[in-house]
Amino acid sequence: MKTKKQIYLIGLLLGIVLLIVPQGWAQPKPEAKGPIITNAFAVEKGYYGSIWRIYIEAEDPDAEMVRIAVTVDQVGYGHHPSDWIYLKRPYRNRLKGYLQWNTFSSKAGDLRDGVQITLKVSIVDKAGNESKELVFPFTFESGMGGQPMVPAPFDQGDVPRLGYINIDLISPNYKMQS
Repeated sequence: MKTKKQIYLIGLLLGIVLLIVPQGWAQPKPEAKGPIITNAFAVEKGYYGSIWRIYIEAEDPDAEMVRIAVTVDQVGYGHHPSDWIYLKRPYRNRLKGYLQWNTFSSKAGDLRDGVQITLKVSIVDKAGNESKELVFPFTFESGMGGQPMVPAPFDQGDVPRLGYINIDLISPNYKMQS
């Protein structure tokens, strides 16, 4: 019985020592470095059914960018599930391009003027590190036409499409088919 008490006592002392060991003895974790979005642009208004382009320029010093996360919050509906755009190998270190969203949706019917959405974009690397999230507000308005003036560095003719956003907007009046 005395041996059991000594083992428990040694275990207890070992636990206490491990709890009070100064933090300076532990090896500091290297600071996580994720992708950095260096530039972005998107128009804030457009008509329902238009093609919305979200321009992004980003870099990752470790050349490990693998996907772009896109989420949408829709006033009157709520939060839509995330969409993921996987990046091809040439875009793992540095990218400059646009995400394309064809805003027409069979579930939305004809969205009224004034419907607001908020699109959020971030980039995730192979280790799961995420860039800061960018927020793009958008309001549907009829009568919007023509191509918007796109600022530098996206105003050059060589800006590729990085992928499509596949999120369907839903009209507050939409009823599921049974």
